[in-house]
Amino acid sequence: MGRRNRPRTARGRAEHGGVRAGRPARTSVPVTWQQYDLLVDSLAHRGTGHHVEQLTWHWHGPLDTQRFTAAWQSVVDRETVLRAGVVWGTRPRLLFHDRARAEVVRHPAGSVDWPALVEEDRRRGFDLRRPCPLRITLVDLADTDADADTGTDTGADAGAVRVLLTFHHALLDAWSVFILLEEVCRAYLAGGVLPGGERRPDLRDWARWLERQDTAPARDFWAHALPGPTPVVLPLRPGPDTAQRGCGRAEARLSAAEAARLHRWTAAQAMPDSGALQAVWALLLYRAAQTPGAAPVGFGVTVSGRGVALDSVERLLGPMRNHLPVVVRIDPHHRISHLLAMLRDGALERAAYEWVSARQVHEWTARTAREARLLDSLVALESTPRPSSDLHHDLAGAGIRLQPGRARDAQPAFPLALLARHDRDGSLCLALAHDRARVSDADAALLLGHCARLLRRLPATAPAATVHEVLSALGGADLPRGAPPRRTQNTVRLRLRSRGGRAARKRGSSES
Repeated sequence: MGRRNRPRTARGRAEHGGVRAGRPARTSVPVTWQQYDLLVDSLAHRGTGHHVEQLTWHWHGPLDTQRFTAAWQSVVDRETVLRAGVVWGTRPRLLFHDRARAEVVRHPAGSVDWPALVEEDRRRGFDLRRPCPLRITLVDLADTDADADTGTDTGADAGAVRVLLTFHHALLDAWSVFILLEEVCRAYLAGGVLPGGERRPDLRDWARWLERQDTAPARDFWAHALPGPTPVVLPLRPGPDTAQRGCGRAEARLSAAEAARLHRWTAAQAMPDSGALQAVWALLLYRAAQTPGAAPVGFGVTVSGRGVALDSVERLLGPMRNHLPVVVRIDPHHRISHLLAMLRDGALERAAYEWVSARQVHEWTARTAREARLLDSLVALESTPRPSSDLHHDLAGAGIRLQPGRARDAQPAFPLALLARHDRDGSLCLALAHDRARVSDADAALLLGHCARLLRRLPATAPAATVHEVLSALGGADLPRGAPPRRTQNTVRLRLRSRGGRAARKRGSSES
């Protein structure tokens, strides 16, 4: 009997499920469509911080570096996603390694410049072929240090430490990182070892769940939800080259009182606060159409991805957060309540398809050409799990208190992204992340100002007010301008096959 040929490379062993004799088999799963897009876009924008997000905390109280590192290592040993690495190829896969190292670095007070450290760590990115898509940096604070996150004095006691978590969206979302931090705290309190055994579900369960899904109902839904011509997808009028580069960020804030009024108003419309953000963005898109009649507008919304029928999915760690397209037809003579109802009903219908990727939607609706794309802008309201009150109590018993800092969102793959979060004081923080090559800093600030003005206007809006009447709050304010997209020179070509879908390709830059 002839000897069977065996794959000689790690890529081959991963794709065939084989390993060297005497070693347990490492499992691997195909990357999802959503992960595929993130991976290719990351390759196309190496060194820019695309899809790299950062969260910060202040750790008040004793922090033993050795025990803290051991706690993180214990969590890495427990959580499958932290031991996953990408195997590149025509059909990329996630290979789950037996072991990965937690990267924890601590800097003494005054030894580093915090803003420079944060930016350098973001741009450093990750080699996703290696496991553990997360880094932890600790920086000791002196009593006189100013909080770079808020611009105010922390009042930090001696021994307070600033904690920076940097992670990649291809394998983790912010919800997952909050769960990881909770696990690390429990491990730290237990002497550096996380109690219990391997926890499920994990990415392997998620991959199997996806494989079982019938895409036919999803195809039918999206064909119905996104009919008609290509909508207006950017709230901008054509403009010249911006002469700028990189990612910009404009910021605004609704006071606690203004945010409370907006919350009560949206609740009266049977909608969450995200509904008000989406409505305002849709109005700004319609305004950019500069038409006296009705027009369709389209944008992306962020969903948790955890609204699926999988046991304990709320505790699953992975890249569950997803972006899905929304298209609504706006008529200036319709009541604003009609727009809100369309957005609310659409969100309820989309909830069954949070697992579908934007790439699949574009292919199913024949919108793969650049001029037919639906996601050139994004609206997102930050949502994270609530920490356990028992954990707060246990930490306090050890003399430890965690104070959340400012999130540093990943550089989006969209020209514009409206990002919102509720601050500890009850205010609503707004940020407009923008590609400075497409939208200048001045135009981004102008657009965000229009958004904030409409959000303040909504609670004073009568139920019978029309779209035209709400937009009149902007008067004759100038429309922000945007430059046309630039062409890319190099290309990355990977392919992903999925049930019910064709091979997917995307252009970018060469693979690292």
